[in-house]
Amino acid sequence: MTEEATGREAEVLRARRASRERLGDKAFALTLEQALGAREPTSTSTIRERHSGLPSETATDDVATVAGRVVLRRKFGKLVFLVVRDRDGEVQLVCDRGALDDAVWALVDEIDLGDIIGATGRIGTTRKGELSIFVDRLAMLTKALRPLPEKWHGLRDPDLQQRQRYLHLATDPTVRRYTMARATVLRTLRSELDARGFVEVETPVLQNVAGGAMARPFTTHHNVLDIDLKLRISLELYLKRLLVGGLERVYEIGRTFRNEGIDREHNPEFTMVELYQAFADYEDIMRLTEELLTASASAVRGGLVFEFRGRELDLQPPWRRVTVLDSVSGVVGEEVALDRTDLGKLAERHDVRVDEAWGPGKIALELFEKLVEPTLWEPTFVCDFPREVSPLARPHRADRNLTEHFDVVIGGVEQGTAFSELTDPDEQRAKFELQAAERAAGAEETHPYDEDFLVALEHGMPPAGGVGIGIDRLLLVLTDAPSLRDLILFPHHRPEGGG
Repeated sequence: MTEEATGREAEVLRARRASRERLGDKAFALTLEQALGAREPTSTSTIRERHSGLPSETATDDVATVAGRVVLRRKFGKLVFLVVRDRDGEVQLVCDRGALDDAVWALVDEIDLGDIIGATGRIGTTRKGELSIFVDRLAMLTKALRPLPEKWHGLRDPDLQQRQRYLHLATDPTVRRYTMARATVLRTLRSELDARGFVEVETPVLQNVAGGAMARPFTTHHNVLDIDLKLRISLELYLKRLLVGGLERVYEIGRTFRNEGIDREHNPEFTMVELYQAFADYEDIMRLTEELLTASASAVRGGLVFEFRGRELDLQPPWRRVTVLDSVSGVVGEEVALDRTDLGKLAERHDVRVDEAWGPGKIALELFEKLVEPTLWEPTFVCDFPREVSPLARPHRADRNLTEHFDVVIGGVEQGTAFSELTDPDEQRAKFELQAAERAAGAEETHPYDEDFLVALEHGMPPAGGVGIGIDRLLLVLTDAPSLRDLILFPHHRPEGGG
């Protein structure tokens, strides 16, 4: 911040503190009821719904009390116009010197942009037809000592928008829309799953072995137990333990953490819903996933056809299905099979970087993620992943080199991963051992060996299907937000001034 800006800020702080001093403690209402006799305010949306279409210069006998933050102030002689914003929108207050006593008018003079006030008055319209409340009584609820960003331009700096999200929320309705969309999606998913007999559960965030995905975890230390623990990277393995215990349909909505990079579609801390259904397979889960995501889209967007990144996106079922190997073969113009010994060279010809430690399945997956996934615009189930990259999925019933694993992609963005779950403890042990060998050979992101989970499987887990869906990525598509960080209320940053 420049010295000039610091000087202006200090001047504003002094002026507003002086205003608060002039008002004195008695001017600040502890509650709306104390000040104006209303237990709670009427929302601006309710006022607009009930009084839309009033002609200009109409006075009604309907009295309302509103409360919110002052975002605009204009003075014309003995008239002061204030615009107050609540969670639903804005409404204009008309303060007429001729209709207010001296004490209320003196309070009007002390109101600054950003102050939180309450007001009671009759509803009507101005000469210009603006729906307004013609104020009778007024209360100062909170004095804002620092001004909000300028109304029309708001908080423009993307970094400040995320560091000071409270200011972004206070000045930009878009970020409020994102927040409400998240609540709508979570409410919809719970309603849909509850109606299908799923039970919502909670499983540990701190885990001895962070499994369920191939990702780098965050590590912390438990002082009392004197052990290192990891923040979970997935919800999967504990939910599967519940299937062993007889809870046949379970789901959890929770935060997961991966100590990885940050970009438009990745954030180290994110929200997932994972669900598992006994006696189901990935075909059943495809149908369920389609139903859950279309219900979420309808709840947020009001329909299944909407714009995303400047293009029309149509979520009308049934959704397209492709396989990993066939889709890659189509893009590169030649057959891609797991028994080819030149997949690394094929990747190089298409400018896809691969690691020497990778097997053919991992190379095929990398080709898919770089060459195919971004091109999948309409909702698509990408099926039948190589066994090498699916250590928790059941082998494919028609081809043992593949697994019954699908990803769902919408608008070029992966939304979730699902399996027919692997229930054979011996095969699961062999896959964990293979992952350990790959790690020893230099592959950094492999699935950890989890003996406790294997013991659970040895007690018998029913055949099942499951899916994990990233809530933030789903919202990215449903809200058309620029990035995941715009959807997360308080994303992490390096400390200001830090390296």
